[in-house]
This record gives sequence, structure tokens and C-alpha cells, in this order.
Amino acid sequence: MELSVGQTASILLHIAPVEVASLKDGINFLRNKDTGKNFIIFKDGEALRACKNVCKHQGGTFIKDIEDLDSRTVRCTKHNWKLDVSTMKYVNPPDSFCQEELVIEKDEEDGISLVELYPPNPWDADPKTKTDLEIGELQITYLTHACMELKLGETYMVFDPWLTGPAFARGWWLLHEPPSDWLERLCRADLIYISHMHSDHLSYPTLKKLSERRPDVPIFVGNTERPVFWYLDKSGITLTNINVVPFGVWQQVNEHLRFMILMDGVHPEMDTCIIVEYKGHKILNTVDCTRPNGNKLPMDVAVMMSDFAGGASGFPMTFSSGKFTEEWKSQFIKTERKKLLNYKAQLIKDLNPYIYCPFAGYFVEAHPSDRYIKETNMKNDAATLNELINKTSKVNTWTPKPGEILDVGRLLKDPTDRDGIAQPPSGTKILKDSWDFDTYLDAISVSFKDEIFSHPSWVIEYFTWAGFKDYNLVVRMIETDDDFNDLSGGFTYLVDFSNLSFPTERPSRNHAYEEIRTRATVMRHVVKNGLLWDDLYIGFQTRIQRDPDIYHHQFWNHFQIKLPLSPPDWEAFLIRERQNGTDARSCNVM
Repeated sequence: MELSVGQTASILLHIAPVEVASLKDGINFLRNKDTGKNFIIFKDGEALRACKNVCKHQGGTFIKDIEDLDSRTVRCTKHNWKLDVSTMKYVNPPDSFCQEELVIEKDEEDGISLVELYPPNPWDADPKTKTDLEIGELQITYLTHACMELKLGETYMVFDPWLTGPAFARGWWLLHEPPSDWLERLCRADLIYISHMHSDHLSYPTLKKLSERRPDVPIFVGNTERPVFWYLDKSGITLTNINVVPFGVWQQVNEHLRFMILMDGVHPEMDTCIIVEYKGHKILNTVDCTRPNGNKLPMDVAVMMSDFAGGASGFPMTFSSGKFTEEWKSQFIKTERKKLLNYKAQLIKDLNPYIYCPFAGYFVEAHPSDRYIKETNMKNDAATLNELINKTSKVNTWTPKPGEILDVGRLLKDPTDRDGIAQPPSGTKILKDSWDFDTYLDAISVSFKDEIFSHPSWVIEYFTWAGFKDYNLVVRMIETDDDFNDLSGGFTYLVDFSNLSFPTERPSRNHAYEEIRTRATVMRHVVKNGLLWDDLYIGFQTRIQRDPDIYHHQFWNHFQIKLPLSPPDWEAFLIRERQNGTDARSCNVM
């Protein structure tokens, strides 16, 4: 096996000749007893293909697919995704991901090794020697959720400022009360990193307040396929110093400070993470990445921070009918929380940072109308994860409180130094108990009575603009009130995505079907502004039934990531409708 310049290889599993001879045609599950890692080998005559037994979607484990008579597919135990290991393509959902293959190396004795190839580590370019840090020189202050303020010498850097207002329309609210001087902290920042476009990281209510005081603050984002600030021009917010930087390249800030943005291995079109280096000491922030940089990350960093909580999805809380009983949901959520805890603890053990901090999970479904979600959508506790890490490794952990300051230099010298973590000022409020719901819900509700919704043909206009078609799925959309009851005077309609038509009844052909009940105020806000459906799905603004129980990756991926960058031209739409006097185009809306 020849390696390209800078490329490295790692043998993940060696299989002795006698074990190779015993491999059966079709699917073979193997395990490295020393590392506990699992693998799959597909044998077709003399040909072999291999991969890790890890689902690319969200890291679940594959088992034999009992519905597969040809012994070519495996099923993920987490979300029932199916992988055809003869092609390394996912078949459920179709046209989604391809699984990374392992190289198969044969030895002279007819044994084989499963080998993973790695590109050069970009952070190893131009290595810097670590320099001792003075007390107070490198400090990290927790503000709230995923927002950290870094003091790096005389430079201030802020991560993902969500400090006021909701995220995902009206579904998420801050759990922690940020320090009272949060806006002053943002205004003094020398640079701000925003990891991705989800609204608990890219918070327009927060940026609105910042832009009114300092529109020229330098903001840095990765060069993702969908621009992080794709909605900025429509938001009415003026920010004049947004910098889009390439992945895997050091960005030099000053003599001692640089940073590098890396992409996610599962969602490279939107998710990013960051390495910040000051005087040779690295801080790794993996944010929400499912597989940050393909899980190839620097080891032994000074500080690592990552998400931990789970519960950041509409599944399964917003689903009903069939297997989705309350008992099933409760057990599923409990199991997933435990899996996430164990995964994070193992990842921290493997990477061995000096200090680890769980963050980016401090949100709550605070609005009274979302009480069901709040009570059902149980999340991991940061302290519980840190306790597990402390049991399985020697990594130091930090469970942050708003306004708390971690002095990296002091703790590097002595992790037991009680002054290494400065407590919040006396009387600091930790948990929020009010969220000013009306101000933000009123802003969302403005769209509800917009003139475009007096013309039923808005349905055709919107879904034609969205551009999703040639997929055998029929969706019934139902506008509801806040409690998901049918809305008097609301719209109910069918969309047949096989040919993008709007029938009065479900087609007679065999087809997949979903019924999506959505809060009308939020749905119309999303429609009018051409927003992504994450506001609906991750924000818990829907209730969904599907037949059969299949996740339609192409449909959801399109509406959550791939909608056009510019909203529908509603002005032109209204001009046409006013000229016609009535709806010229047929639209079967009830």
C-alpha cells in the first residue's frame, strides 16, 4: 500500500488466515477484542469489502437486516437506516450517504488487515512550541448555551452568541441567564466565530442588538456549501465585517493567536468546528458536529468543549400513531441519552484533553404550550456526563455556570488550584425564569395575516419555489392552533411530490404518505420568509404521522438544508393575484 505525501494509515483489525478462510459469502460481523471496535466485511466470492460498524447518520450500530433475503443489507439499531454493504450505499433512506470503506491489506500468509487511511492533519502545519502561560493570560468565560468568551492575551474571542430571544422559531429558549453585561462583552470582541446557521448558534435576535451598537465586529464562519449568513440580507440586520474562511487552514490573528475551522464529516454542507491555538496551547470546540473532521481530531488539547445533552430533534416527540406510544418514546429517549453519554465519555477518553467542558445543550422548551415536549424530551445532565468521564479517565472536567471563568494557565500548572475556576459573582442568577415570550411570538405572528395568505394559490407558489419533486411521497399539510387542533379558517391541502401537483384526494397508486400538522403562525412565518424547515421540525412546531414508518431523507434534507437562498417573490405573486381578481390557478385547498 502506497501512501500519498503526509497521509498516514492505521491498522484497525488483523484477521488471521484461518479466520479469513471461515468468512462466509455475504455479511460478516467482526470485533476487535482489544479496542472494542466493530466491523463489517462483505464477501462475494474472492472479493472483499469492509467498513466500520458505525452508521454514518448518527453513529448507531448495524445488525443483520432480517428483511433482506440476499444478505446484502444491514440495519442500524438507532433509526433503522439500512446500508447495502455490497455497494456501501444507504438504501433506506435512498440517495443519502455512502459509507467510507476500509482498505483491505493481504499479508504473505493469507491473513488480512483492515486499514484506515488518514489525510495529513491540517493542524500539524507550521507547529508551534508551547509557551508557559501567566495567570489570567488565557481565560474562558461561560455565558450561556454554546456561547463562550475567550480571553487570549489582550484579544477577546466569542463563540456562537445566542444570548436573547428564542431559537427554532419559538421552540427553544435559554436555560441559563447570561451575565448582565453580555452585550458589552460582544461589543468588545475582537472576533466572533459562528459555527453554523442553526438559530441556537446564529441568533438573529442577539445579532440585532449587537449590530445596533457595533455593526463592524469581525465575524468568522466556515466556507460551507450553504452560506451561514444566507438570510442576512432579508433579516434587516446590518453586519459589515463577515469573513468566510476555507477549511483546514490556519487563520493568523496575531503573533501568538491563530484558529482553524474544520467541517463535519456527516453534514459538511452546514456544520463546522474550530481549533483555537494560543502560544501553542490548543482549544478544541466540536460544537454540534456529528463526526467533526471525520472524527480525526487533535489529541491532548488544553481544553475541549462539545455538545452533550441530546434532545435537539423533533424525533420522536412530535411523531404519533403506530409504535410511537408514550412508553416507546420514553424508552427510546432514555436509551439514546445513555448511548450519547457513553459515546461522549469514550471520545473524551480517546482524545484525552487536559480539561473537558460540556456545553451547547442548555436550552429548555419553556413556553407553556410546549409543556408536553418539555416533560417528554428529557436531556442529559452535564454533571452526569462529567461524573462518567471522571470514572473512566483522568481528564479534568468543568460543569460551567453563567459568568464562571476558567483560567487555563493556572489549571495547567495545578488542576487542584481552587482559584483555577472563578465562581460567578455573588447573587448571580443561574437559571432563567422569564423569557419575554410575547415580544418574540408577536414578531413571528406578523406573517399570519399577510395578504399572500388571502390567496389559496400561495400553496402552489410556495412549493413550486421550493423545487422538491420527482419523489413518490404525498404530504397532507394541516394548519393548526398552538395546541395542534384544526384551525378554523386554516389551510389543509395535499402535495403530491411525484409530479408536484395538489390533488383533492390521495392518489390511487402505491405511495408513501405523511400527515404534518403545523402551528399556523409559525408555518406562515416560514413560508413568507422562505426559511428552512428546521424551525418547524427541530423547533417542535409539528405533529407528524407517516405511512409506512419510513424516514424520507430526500424530502426532509431538501426542506431543512436545500431550499433556495432567496425567498419566494411574493410581491410579484400579489401583483398577479390582484390583476386577476381571483385565483387564476386551480388550488385544491380546504
